[in-house]
Order: sequence, then structure tokens, then C-alpha cells
Amino acid sequence: MPLVSMTEMLKKANAEGYAVGQFNLNNLEFTQAILQAAQEEKSPVILGVSEGAARYMGGFKTVVAMVKALMEEYKVTVPVAIHLDHGSSFESCAKAIHAGFTSVMIDASHHPFEENIETTSKVVELAHFHGVSVEAELGVVGGQEDDVIADGVIYADPNECEELVKRTGIDCLAPALGSVHGPYKGEPNLGFKEMEEINNRAGVPLVLHGGTGIPTHDIQKAISFGTAKINVNTENQIASAKAVRETLAVKTEEYDPRKYLGPARDAIKATVQGKMREFGSSNKA
Repeated sequence: MPLVSMTEMLKKANAEGYAVGQFNLNNLEFTQAILQAAQEEKSPVILGVSEGAARYMGGFKTVVAMVKALMEEYKVTVPVAIHLDHGSSFESCAKAIHAGFTSVMIDASHHPFEENIETTSKVVELAHFHGVSVEAELGVVGGQEDDVIADGVIYADPNECEELVKRTGIDCLAPALGSVHGPYKGEPNLGFKEMEEINNRAGVPLVLHGGTGIPTHDIQKAISFGTAKINVNTENQIASAKAVRETLAVKTEEYDPRKYLGPARDAIKATVQGKMREFGSSNKA
């Protein structure tokens, strides 16, 4: 099956009351694990790629070629989108689109509102010409993910959310409502009242960043308020690192990377399958 944009999978998720997971790629093993999990769970999936991870893996074109080759080898039949996570500029989104990404996020949330609209509109125009979906962000998601660092959390403004969607034509919106990138310090405190209002006014599927560590009851509540995409990266990274440490603790002389990255891949796959079941996307492909 060819790569697809996020638009139809998120509309379907919204209509049927589940969320599609975005799981970030960090290397070959992450890509293998996530695609295998999606196929076995019969779940649509979004492969998130940050600019930093793309550089690490050899560039946008390398990532797309790797994903396409693995999909062919694994005979993947479920819908798969490859999505630029936190695109920092029009230029980086354009490079991803021309490399074959089927979805991009333009994160101009740290700019003044009018500048965010101007940049986002420009990305939407190019992306939609190529059949690529666009995600935008408002407010500030706390913590650090790759090149994205934020000190504290700033909630998205419902008025601005409605205006951004109307004036730019984005396909989905990530309103910052208390979630953070990386591990939570204490219990997550999400702004569900604001989420409900934004869902009623924005009219597009919502995205929850920082999905690691959010309790299942909060996940379900977020989905009921229009969240159709949930991003997970830290949880997979922790599971992967734990498996490597455990393997090398037992086999202290091991040097073959397949012998310790294989268990890491299995751990990522199991984590992703658990998330797909939790988000309700299993058997929805």
C-alpha cells in the first residue's frame, strides 16, 4: 500500500471515536518495530520524524526510502503516513514534502499569531498542492523533544484556534493544553474544558503531543473531545534503552549490535501495540 496523508485516517478516527498514534522514528529498529506493530494490530499509523532524527538517519529522502522499502518487504497493507514532526520553517516543510513525506507539521507557535498564520498558510498552499496534510500548533507544549525546548506550558487560546483553522485551512490542530514532551513530573493535568471548547469551535481533528505517561482515562476523555492523533516517542525510547541495558547487563561481552538491538526492537513493538489498543485504533485499518 502506498504512503497516505493523515487527512482521511484522522477524519475516520474522529467519526468512530478512536485516535491514531504518531510514533517517532529514531533509527531502523524503531521503523521496523512500528510498521510490524501496525500490520499485526491492523491499525493505521503515523510515522513521526523530527528534523533532528531525520539528520541522524541521513536526511528526509533516506527516511522515506527506508520506510517504503520496509513496507514492501513486510507487505504492509494498513494506512501509513510519514509526518514531519515540529517542522521549524516553511523551508524544512518544503524539503520534507519534496522528499516524499505525506504529512507535515509547521510549528510556528512561538511566533506572533499573525506570523504563525502567514507561515502556516504558505505551508498549507504547497502541501495541499501535493496532496500532503498539514498540522499546526498553538500555545506551548512543555518539556523538550529533540530541537524543541520549552520552559513551562502556555495554553492555546480557543479564539485563536478557531481563527487559525479558518484562515489557513489546516487539516488538524495541536492546541497546547498542559501536556509535555518527555517524562511527566507528577500527574499530567490536561485542560479538558478548553479542549472541549476548541473541539466545538475549530472543526478539525485535534492532536495531543506528549502522549507518554498520560493515564488511560485521560486518553479516553481526550478522544471524546475530538483528539484523533496522539504522539508517542519517549515511552518507546525508554523501552528500547531498558532492553539494551538488560541485555548487556547479562551478556557483558556482547558486541554484535543485532543481539542487543533486536530485543530493543521487540520492546518498541510491544509498547506500540499496547498504545494502539489503548487508543482504540487496532482493527481499524
